[in-house]
Amino acid sequence: MGRLEQIRNPDPSYQIGSGKVEELKELVTKTGAEKLIFDNDLRPVQAYNLAKETGIEAIDRFQLILEIFAKRASTREAQLQIQLARQKYELAHAKDKVKLAKVEEQPGFMGLGAYEVDVYYEAVKRQIHIVQNRLKKIGKERSLHRARRAELGFSSISLASYTNAGKSSLFNALAEEAVQVGVGLFTTLSTTTRMIDLFGKKALLTDTVGFIDRLPLTLIDAFHSTLEETIFSDLILLVLDLSEPESEIERKLSCSLDTIEKINASGIPIVTALNKIDLLSKEEVEQKVEKLKNMAPNTVPLSALKKTNMNRLKAELTNFLKRYIQTSFTVPVTNDSLSFISWLFTHVNVQKVDYEGNNATVVFEAIPDFADMVRGRVEKMNGKFNTLNQ
Repeated sequence: MGRLEQIRNPDPSYQIGSGKVEELKELVTKTGAEKLIFDNDLRPVQAYNLAKETGIEAIDRFQLILEIFAKRASTREAQLQIQLARQKYELAHAKDKVKLAKVEEQPGFMGLGAYEVDVYYEAVKRQIHIVQNRLKKIGKERSLHRARRAELGFSSISLASYTNAGKSSLFNALAEEAVQVGVGLFTTLSTTTRMIDLFGKKALLTDTVGFIDRLPLTLIDAFHSTLEETIFSDLILLVLDLSEPESEIERKLSCSLDTIEKINASGIPIVTALNKIDLLSKEEVEQKVEKLKNMAPNTVPLSALKKTNMNRLKAELTNFLKRYIQTSFTVPVTNDSLSFISWLFTHVNVQKVDYEGNNATVVFEAIPDFADMVRGRVEKMNGKFNTLNQ
């Protein structure tokens, strides 16, 4: 609706100077704006005074991110994570908010007048405890799913990017899925995991929440259970929007790499997908790829929307995943062994099955851990197991 900027030391009462407050009041009246949004952090007393002067609520960048998160949350876990971040923010400002609300109600400071400060503070702390316990329960379920996947021997790839880089579009292209894709920020707030095929080798691909510059630590903590899928992956697929100006690409790359480091995932190999090349000329793509080759790890230019260079990306991903070995086994043909062979087709790349007399010989590719598990099953069925190559 309108924009104001001022370079000065923050005013303790309004964040901006008193003269700028007058300009702001005029702008609100002229535009009919419904809310003030500050890029700076606002203290409760500053938000209160601004609301009193302008007649509309004043929020800061952190509160804006929370509002966007709340609109995007579609799962119980995402809703709880947002609730936790909001309650922690509330706890840090509870005493000041209650005191101000008792003075006189203003937009954003209504409905707290009946509370004593300590009572409200304790009520918020209790709510935080309840939400944390609920998230722990969901986290345990996630750990069980992750343990089950590890047991089956699947390699895991986590998608990561600055928000709105086309991460979910790339997920859909690789997994042949239809998760929600949007043009706004934070379309993905919860993880989605699907099996993908990399030239006959199966892997698990997980879509995660997008990063943002200056993401408050409270939000990183609140979304830890979502981000931890990245920590436990074998490979990170980092997505950048190559159609943006070079300065923006570099800024978002730096932010993404910093966030990966903050969540202790910096030791995991990274492949960088340079997305949206369909919006650029061939010369622009070559120029930007050349500029980024020493900054972004293992780059692959592509278009998730047009599915351009997808095989090149799959080849790059395969190079970084756990080394596969080719193995074979021979088992007597029984109901149990036939059932096991059928199950194997859904979990690994079975290259050949030969039936000769009362025996079945199966040749397949798998990661070493999974091959060892198959060896155990084969030996229980009185079969013979061989490793063909490594």
